[in-house]
Amino acid sequence: MLLRPLRRLQPLRHPLHPNPNPNPNPFVATSIAELKHSFSASSSSASFVDLPKPRRSWERKPLVTPITELKRRAREERRARREVREVALRPPENGLLVQTLVPVAHEVFAARKQLLCCAERVAESIPVHACRVCGEVHVGRIPHRIRSCDVAGSSPTKEHVWVKGGIEHVLPHVESFHLYDRLGRAVSHEERLQVDRIPAIVELCVQAGVDIPEYPTKRRKFPVYSIAGKMIDFERKFPRDYSSGKDIEPFGFWRRKKKEGDCDSEPFSSDDDAQDIAIKGMHAWENMRSGALKLMKKYPVQTCGFCPEVQVGPKGHRARICQSYKHQMRAGQHAWQEATIDDLVPPVYVWHVPEQQNNDPLVDELRSYYGKLPAAVELFAQAGAKVGEEYSRVMREDVAVPKLDEEKLAV
Repeated sequence: MLLRPLRRLQPLRHPLHPNPNPNPNPFVATSIAELKHSFSASSSSASFVDLPKPRRSWERKPLVTPITELKRRAREERRARREVREVALRPPENGLLVQTLVPVAHEVFAARKQLLCCAERVAESIPVHACRVCGEVHVGRIPHRIRSCDVAGSSPTKEHVWVKGGIEHVLPHVESFHLYDRLGRAVSHEERLQVDRIPAIVELCVQAGVDIPEYPTKRRKFPVYSIAGKMIDFERKFPRDYSSGKDIEPFGFWRRKKKEGDCDSEPFSSDDDAQDIAIKGMHAWENMRSGALKLMKKYPVQTCGFCPEVQVGPKGHRARICQSYKHQMRAGQHAWQEATIDDLVPPVYVWHVPEQQNNDPLVDELRSYYGKLPAAVELFAQAGAKVGEEYSRVMREDVAVPKLDEEKLAV
């Protein structure tokens, strides 16, 4: 009596083995594995990517290099210090420039200038709004009505208090201490007001080969040597015509200083409209990020694991200015770790305004149907620039935004 039911269940005895003749129709699949594979294949093309949730104050940034690899490198360094022998160093570890990356550094420096120019011009026609309480940014003529203001001091309804924003909200200014010698000692706490702070991406370009008269840097002609973990440098510490106290502005630590030449890369002609400027700005954004990513593979950049502080160079500074989670246990010092491109060039994600929502504000009831874009990309996209394919899954272009009376009928 049990023979016939057992024969019917025979195809399900080995669900993990693929069928040599797969059925393209998922609803008539002959095994569980085929059914699962067909559903995953059909949904992968239309899936979207959710951005990671905002990091909480007590959470540390994820490590770029696994902790096991960091421990292995530390063991090798301790083992190398015990042996009195010379360790061969390659550029830029020996103080010399990587010649193949010098043109890339100049391209990144020029792309940053053009990006600032384009963003300032486009922001004149497309307004930028910022929340006075939580700092959220919105790009568009009408601010959104999404109730996402959830910080200390916000309204019980979690509604934003919008004020007029600027270019500093679209492209946040991340600063770093300028190092005359990138292989020298770290900036101490007592020197924090005596060393210039410049944009971190500019400092990366300077260390990679860009020469700026206002920020002198040491260019070695002979490499340094590492013997038993100690750096041996046979060149003079400072050149004869260098003054350590020249061009130092101690009060530029907490305010943005606009240097001459920040926005003089390429003047716009009278024939260029907002769309042409936005296209140039979109290319400059992509070139700046891609070029900076190439430089960061050779020239290390450090960031604090709890606060947005960044230091370009092989090690972080020693200024005790961290006020994030448990900074008292570190005596105010930063918890340095390897930085990412988002730490150097933060992409401030804002809600993406679809074309059919240009005249209507984004409402909280339909927030699950809206996508997001970096603020700079959204600014140029609303001006007419084409968004790259890498942002297509974040924009949710394959999702149709229903109306409020149709939201209950949406599946």
